[in-house]
Amino acid sequence: MDSTPSSSTEHHKRLEYCTTRLPYRQGRELKAVKVYTVASESKHLLVFGVPKIQLQGNLKNKLQQFGKLLSCICITQDMTNKMELEAFTDVFAVKFDRVEVARRAKRQMDAKQFYGGILHISYAPERETLQELREKLTQRRSEVSYRLSRNLTETKQKEEEEQASTAKKCK
Repeated sequence: MDSTPSSSTEHHKRLEYCTTRLPYRQGRELKAVKVYTVASESKHLLVFGVPKIQLQGNLKNKLQQFGKLLSCICITQDMTNKMELEAFTDVFAVKFDRVEVARRAKRQMDAKQFYGGILHISYAPERETLQELREKLTQRRSEVSYRLSRNLTETKQKEEEEQASTAKKCK
């Protein structure tokens, strides 16, 4: 993998909105189409576009509405060396206790106005430790196996109900 600064931060750049969808597929709001894998989602988020007027406390309060917030630190100096940032804005590294909470916070706050600035929120899997990655993959594996077993039992129940109803009709 290339270790240049631009390639490691490429996934944090805001994508253009998709304007070529068919009208029946277009939602009420324009969206940038991006697919996330289990490994690319994270409980770590980077929040870009926060106006540079000492808003860390306000940002913390807003993010805590979604769930338990473990940390919220300003990393503007670090990110300035890695990529071009919007003038007069700060970048914050945020960590939640669960991926689901981070997912909800990103969905609710991305591309929304915050004290005059438009926020851009992206996942930051590069900030995860190896242990956090293992936990995330183990959690996902258990979720998938639970869903598979639940779907299997539901399918069996439906088949049994259908067989019982057809047996009643035959009598």
